[in-house]
Amino acid sequence: MATPLRTGLGGGAGGRSNRLPPEVNRILYVKNLPYKITSEEMYEIFGKFGAIRQIRVGSTPETRGTAFVVYEDIFDAKNACEHLS
Repeated sequence: MATPLRTGLGGGAGGRSNRLPPEVNRILYVKNLPYKITSEEMYEIFGKFGAIRQIRVGSTPETRGTAFVVYEDIFDAKNACEHLS
């Protein structure tokens, strides 16, 4: 299950906020993964939706089964989230 990581951009000039909606982000938090999944397998699955900057797969007992997938482009991350949720 892929979930967009909820972060935003800081305020802009004149006190205005330039925040993106929370669902628009290039970082996906993925959970319920098999404990033995590799980064290479993750690149195969998530790379179908666009260029990936980084994948961090959990390796400790607390983080196993989870990963962060960082896309180069926001729209690729959104597309992956829509297709893999």
